[in-house]
Amino acid sequence: MLSVNRTEPLNISKTILKDQSWHLKLSEMDRSYQDEPVGLEASLLQMINDHNHASAILRERTEKAKKEAIQTAVRVSDLLVNALNGGVQEVFINEKRIEMEIRAVAATIMQFTKQTDQWLTASHAINTAVKEIGDFENWMKIMELDCKSISAAICNIHQE
Repeated sequence: MLSVNRTEPLNISKTILKDQSWHLKLSEMDRSYQDEPVGLEASLLQMINDHNHASAILRERTEKAKKEAIQTAVRVSDLLVNALNGGVQEVFINEKRIEMEIRAVAATIMQFTKQTDQWLTASHAINTAVKEIGDFENWMKIMELDCKSISAAICNIHQE
C-alpha cells in the first residue's frame, strides 16, 4: 500500500502514473501545491484531480491518435485505389487496342476471303474453258478423221 507523504502529493501521483505506463509530460502535471492545505482529504482530492487531469490528457491524445490513424488509413486506401485504378485503366486501354486490332484483322480476313473466292471462280472458269478447248480439239480430230475417211472413200469410188 502506498504511504501518503503530505509534503509531496505530486510525487505520489507521478509515481502512480509512471507505474501504470502512462507517458505524460511532467510539465502537464506540474502545479503549485504549496498554497493548498495539507491533509489526507486534500491529498486525496489532489490525487483525484491529478487523475482526472491525466485521464483528460490521455483521452485527448487517444482521440488525436485515432484521428491521425483514420486520416492515415484514408490516405493509404486512396493511394491503393489510385494504384489499382491506374493498372485497371492501363488494362482497359490495352483491351480497347486489342479489340480494334481484332476488328482490323477480321476485316482483312474478310477481304482475303472475298479475293480467294474470286480467284477460285476465275480458276474454275479457266478450267472449264480449257476443258471446252480440249473437247473442241477432240471434236476437230474426230472431224478430221471423218473427213479423211470420206475423202478416202470418195477417192476409192472415183478410182474404180
